[in-house]
Amino acid sequence: MTNEVNNLVQTRIPTQYGEFVLHYFSNTIDDKEHVALVFGKVANKEDVPVRIHSECFTGDVLGSRRCDCGEQLDKALQLISEHGMGVLIYLRQEGRGIGLLKKLQAYNLQDQGMDTVDANIHLGHLADEREYTIAALILANLKVQSIQLITNNPNKIEQLKALGVNVKGRISIQVESNCDNQAYLQTKAEKMDHFLNKVKK
Repeated sequence: MTNEVNNLVQTRIPTQYGEFVLHYFSNTIDDKEHVALVFGKVANKEDVPVRIHSECFTGDVLGSRRCDCGEQLDKALQLISEHGMGVLIYLRQEGRGIGLLKKLQAYNLQDQGMDTVDANIHLGHLADEREYTIAALILANLKVQSIQLITNNPNKIEQLKALGVNVKGRISIQVESNCDNQAYLQTKAEKMDHFLNKVKK
């Protein structure tokens, strides 16, 4: 079966950063509900600011300070609005792809002294199991020609390029650290090669 997405519903979503259009996609790869928030006209456009954000229930919904996900989500919407156009793709890849249950178990291992990478590996997973085929298909469906990727993650850039996405540049999205996520951010920089400035201790 060919990998496909189908843009089933589009609806207006007014936010503090302006009015977005939420696109709901079905797909032939998994049974998850992936969506894209689109600001302005992006079809057939070059250098479109794009954030591919993987679901983080604890950060995005509960405002957990253990990670920077919720703040990155908010900042990405602001950046897209300021550019006058852009796309935020929300992929249902909780816990870097290991799911909510395993992510919460990994939190407990982190509280016992492991970092995020070692905790995932201890639970029988890779450090990062996310993949971006659906994101590439969504961008094609939206007819985005080339993107400026809003990310600190070099692996995300390389995966998208390998999937045929024309990534022409990167927009940094570092947020301020706090006492609860310093080790998390340091691990991102040191073990996952994320483009992060020195984390304040």
